[in-house]
Amino acid sequence: MARRALKLASWTGAALAASGLYLYGNKYLDPNDFGAVRVGRAVATTAVISYDYLTSLRSVPYGSEEYLQLRSKIHDLFMSFDDTPLGAASLAQVHKAVLRDGRTVAVKVQHPKVQAQSSKDILLMEVLVLAVKQLFPEFEFMWLVDEAKKNLPLELDFLNEGRNAEKVAQMLKHFDFLKVPRIYWELSTKRVLLMEFVDGGQVNDRDYMERNKIDVNEISRHLGKIYSEMIFVNGFVHCDPHPGNVLVRKRPGTGKAEIVLLDHGLYQVLTDEFRLDYCHLWQSLIWTDMEKVKTYSQRLGAGDLYPLFACMLTARSWDSVSRGIGQAPVTATEDAEIRNNAANYLPQISQLLNHVPRQMLLIFKTNDLLRGIEAALGTRASASSFLNMSRCCVRALAAHKKKNTCSFFRRTQISFREAFNLWQINLHELILRVKGLRLASWVLALLCRLLPTS
Repeated sequence: MARRALKLASWTGAALAASGLYLYGNKYLDPNDFGAVRVGRAVATTAVISYDYLTSLRSVPYGSEEYLQLRSKIHDLFMSFDDTPLGAASLAQVHKAVLRDGRTVAVKVQHPKVQAQSSKDILLMEVLVLAVKQLFPEFEFMWLVDEAKKNLPLELDFLNEGRNAEKVAQMLKHFDFLKVPRIYWELSTKRVLLMEFVDGGQVNDRDYMERNKIDVNEISRHLGKIYSEMIFVNGFVHCDPHPGNVLVRKRPGTGKAEIVLLDHGLYQVLTDEFRLDYCHLWQSLIWTDMEKVKTYSQRLGAGDLYPLFACMLTARSWDSVSRGIGQAPVTATEDAEIRNNAANYLPQISQLLNHVPRQMLLIFKTNDLLRGIEAALGTRASASSFLNMSRCCVRALAAHKKKNTCSFFRRTQISFREAFNLWQINLHELILRVKGLRLASWVLALLCRLLPTS
């Protein structure tokens, strides 16, 4: 864990990835648990899954009478059940199965020792954090423990995960490119979750997308829209978008590209005050209003470290932030500069993470994971993604203003202003596209002149 804590030694991505749940999220990995999972059968109308059958199967001789008896219990519920997991993580693993009625399902089952070990793991984390504090007084990592205590019980409750899945599916139902697997409540418990089986490739798998003729840039734009809507408009944010939890596929029947969002155990609920300040901050960053960048960074707890805070949020150098994060793409030189200077900012990063609102920690983690996906796809920090963010900020701020006024005239005025701002963003995007087409035409014409004719 100490090695993971040192990931704080980055201005941006690595610093963000050090948020509490990222650190303890993989900490429950026990090699002895990987083959042991919990699942069972539905009991009449109670929908209680009661047999730890895979755990039991691991503890009895293969082919013995006891083994066959336990294996038969699986067949009471499933027509078929793949013992080999599709994926295994720190808290649970997922198996593919077919119910008696023919439905193909994904069965997420919690590792048997997680519940019992969780309080011990948090205690161990607290001891280690206090030890680090004694050795390095300038580092403040107690927020790791606070976040673990708050969020771990929610992640261990799979019924809560199911409720989150249904909430986000309803919240983002207007996105026809998003798929959230259906939950089968009658067969789910706190430790076993049955859901619709949806196949696809990982969102960072460019080869898969090329083989299936899925537009990488389109997927990147769609992913940005999904998370901008969550963060700025709804304040309900899926905080674990690592590639294993975000799949892409061609939708059956239509052939359109679709994003499949999995693992809904960890969400951050943003207060209106935080969400609106965050909207203002990103608007200021996108439009290079440095005075407001300072104001809203300080409102979010950054204090005099607001330049570092802005760099952490954008994964850009302060020079790029000052010139405009949408003006130029990230370069290898800029990335190298950030990495090379990271160690110098460890104490400041520690101080900053200890003082920002707790809501910010999981936002940091989410931003970092999304940037990792963008980097893998080669679509990092495009102007289009910033414009989509800006649209969500405009809508969110306008909705808040309309909600807090009783005047019809004032609401109408706000709506016109919102429409005008969105029109400005659309116009700016159109201008960028025209410039891009002109540049492409110019490059093509130049190549035609330079290449020898036959």
